[in-house]
Amino acid sequence: MVIEAITGPETEQLDLVTVLSALADPVRLAYVQAIANARSWVPCGEVLKGSDITVGRSTLSHHLRVLREAGLTTTRVEGTRRFVSLRRDDLDARFPGLLDAVSAAPTPAKR
Repeated sequence: MVIEAITGPETEQLDLVTVLSALADPVRLAYVQAIANARSWVPCGEVLKGSDITVGRSTLSHHLRVLREAGLTTTRVEGTRRFVSLRRDDLDARFPGLLDAVSAAPTPAKR
């Protein structure tokens, strides 16, 4: 089985405005919070299971691309499955405390 990684910008190229813009969308914020709680690779389509948020496959694909291009996540492709993980070490190095604040924030469904 071929494993491929799809990543975003290098750590030193992470831009705070771009990251915050990606997190401004309630679906993407909930997605990042769910991944942060998982703390490991999660199948892309299963991240929001159990939440009040539902999105179509094409919409989810768009949100994943925005998160990846902002540098928040990395995607691993194994055959036909995709797994996503936060770039926690890179984000903590570039913006200390940001992910902790995002994880502690109320989820959009709870507002």
